[in-house]
Amino acid sequence: MTTADTTSQSRAAWPAFDKLGVLIALIAAAGVFLPFAVFRANRIVLGEGLLIPSALGSPSVVLLGLVLLIGVGTMLLRVNPLAKLGVGFLVLATLFFLIGQSATFLTPPDNTFARVSPGAGFWLLTFAFALLVTDALTRLKFGPWQRIGILAVVGMAMAALLWSGAWNDLSILKEFANRAPAFWAEARTHLLLAFGSVAIAILAGVPLGILLYRVKPLRAAVLNTLNIVQTIPSIALFGLLIAPLAWVAANVPGASAIGISGIGIAPAMVALFAYSLLPIVSNTVVGLVNVPEVANDAARGMGMTNRQRLFSVELPLAFPVILTGIRIVLVQNIGLATIAALIGGGGFGVFVFQGIGQTAMDLVLLGAVPTVALAFAAAVVLDAFVEMVSTRERAQ
Repeated sequence: MTTADTTSQSRAAWPAFDKLGVLIALIAAAGVFLPFAVFRANRIVLGEGLLIPSALGSPSVVLLGLVLLIGVGTMLLRVNPLAKLGVGFLVLATLFFLIGQSATFLTPPDNTFARVSPGAGFWLLTFAFALLVTDALTRLKFGPWQRIGILAVVGMAMAALLWSGAWNDLSILKEFANRAPAFWAEARTHLLLAFGSVAIAILAGVPLGILLYRVKPLRAAVLNTLNIVQTIPSIALFGLLIAPLAWVAANVPGASAIGISGIGIAPAMVALFAYSLLPIVSNTVVGLVNVPEVANDAARGMGMTNRQRLFSVELPLAFPVILTGIRIVLVQNIGLATIAALIGGGGFGVFVFQGIGQTAMDLVLLGAVPTVALAFAAAVVLDAFVEMVSTRERAQ
């Protein structure tokens, strides 16, 4: 037996390491040595970071240690992606449950002032195992309905965790309890700003894109103008709209009665609408331009008019590209709507900027976490819809 054969057999006897898993495991290992939870005597003072042994009771420490060992072992080895997915979700579920237990463990009885927040170690461990789940999902190549199903299950699990009261002692939930009516009011405003601006942009942008597709001389000028609007910083654009909208409210009869003013929802909606136009218009143009000429020739041969070709051939074939533009805009506007709070537009940004002003990071999280979750969910759902539509068009 040659040396090469011996080396080959030795390699076969040992499990192969996953290179990406090794990197993720290093991130997880760093998280173990950082504070798992932060204890504060009240909501605004500096906190004390506590490592896992100090942040949890003995049974919880043992449970977390065992689960992390299983998780890191699964990261390091080249195992079935389905196993990686299951272990990743198991570790994340354990982390999310135990951070609530840590808050209960650290909060003194009958103390309403103390605050317990997730520490850097918790966030780093969550990030590492979220990467593991993402890598497994990428390798498994689930279909669109399967991805939406996984998102729904995760959403229901999070809802069950909140409903169970396991997180009630966490500082972010205490901030929510103190502001529940305001939170739901600002949530409705945030949804109105994000989804409303996108809906208006679709109604205006798709017809404008069709016009630019038909009238080529207008295309460059309009797209360049929209591109200039896109480059204006969001805060600057919100500010620029205050004066003209205030003038409209003061001089146009009935304008203030329907909610138009220099500050508030009106300038925020206009700014978000302006940011939404370029992706929708440009994707509409690109989608229509890339419709195969063969399809158009066949439609002409069947005697279709320009209008019939547009609605029966061109728009259906261009729809996946248009939907991709809508996906970009919706995720973008969910994030940008946070800035609207600076001009009185409301939304989750109210809590973000209040928290910054009060140096209360848990209040910042109360606004930031729902925004991130909403943007992520919108991206997953619309990505799935884009894939379904594209697959259907290819099949036809």
